[in-house]
Amino acid sequence: MPWRSTLSRNLRARSPPLPGELAATGSTPVAPRLDIDLDKIHHNACVLRQRLTQRGIAMTAVVKVTLGCPEIAATLLSAGVTTLADARIENIETLRRAGIAAPMTLIRSPMLSQVDRVVRHANTSLNTELDVIAALSRAARKAQLCHRIVLMVELGDLREGVLPADVPQILHRLLNLPNIEFAGIGTNLACRSGVVPDPHNMAELSALADLVDRELRRAGRPACALGSGGNSANLHWALRQADTGRINDLRVGEALMLGCDPMDRTPIGGLHTDAFTLIAEVIESGIKPSLPQGTIAQNAVGNTVVVKDRGPVQQAILAIGRQDTEPGDLQPPPGVRMLGASSDHLIVESDAPLQVGERVAFIPGYSALLRSMTSPFVSKRLQAQA
Repeated sequence: MPWRSTLSRNLRARSPPLPGELAATGSTPVAPRLDIDLDKIHHNACVLRQRLTQRGIAMTAVVKVTLGCPEIAATLLSAGVTTLADARIENIETLRRAGIAAPMTLIRSPMLSQVDRVVRHANTSLNTELDVIAALSRAARKAQLCHRIVLMVELGDLREGVLPADVPQILHRLLNLPNIEFAGIGTNLACRSGVVPDPHNMAELSALADLVDRELRRAGRPACALGSGGNSANLHWALRQADTGRINDLRVGEALMLGCDPMDRTPIGGLHTDAFTLIAEVIESGIKPSLPQGTIAQNAVGNTVVVKDRGPVQQAILAIGRQDTEPGDLQPPPGVRMLGASSDHLIVESDAPLQVGERVAFIPGYSALLRSMTSPFVSKRLQAQA
């Protein structure tokens, strides 16, 4: 496909292998593993970017779930994405070592202990604390760099953000810091409390952008350039709202990678929902009772299991567990149902017997994918058409 040559040009150097990654093309497929379809990620990025562009909104691609995988980053850039974002400076550093030169944003508030690394490798960071911004200023001055700041505002979800009433005071203080460029304001919803992005809170962010502009004009500064409205949860609002106001950027991750709406995990029309597939191997299979025997206490993860006696069932154990993924966030194939999991075992029931050594494919949700990408025991296999 034409974009593959662009990917090769963008990816100037390869990073160290992902944890558990197959050593080379043609190696014997191992399990557990994640199969990663770059073509489907490329398609999702193209579709979402085009839809948002029609609404006057840019898409910042959040790649934190990919653990700094340069091939995925290069795929997104080939799809027309211009800015990448991650919550960990370590992942951004991995991408830089791999030769990814695109603008990058750190979307978790920087730690004071990492400000030197942040200004060297991230062009922009989302911030709420003046002490941190001042430390970024000192680090940027020392490095002879300019670091861009997006001031995050609290609009109801009660995660990060300054209170709206405090915006003017904080703005004037950060404008006086050397080597700091004020890029704009942003907010984050639907993460901690599940607050839905809607016309009301998005209009409030637009009104704050207008307020910031008035303050900037008084200070003789350029207008607020960025209105970062939120994450994948904003797509429903952004693609249907008649007027998106001052919102001109969204930080999109889950919808991009998994093709679903984080508000209810329903598929988004026109997107692939299976760009990532988690493969696990059967290590035991047979008929077992459905009802545990003996006195019941808490299980290995602190839960008390309550089940109904359904008689004997076709049970299988797969060699993957909570150390590798989030079992409750896995979609099993037809005819297979989840029964339980411990740190190293996933127990399923199936309509037909599963054979020892057989591979079972699951579609991970965001939490399951995040944990599987992080696990050194899960191999990663990148796939794309030539």
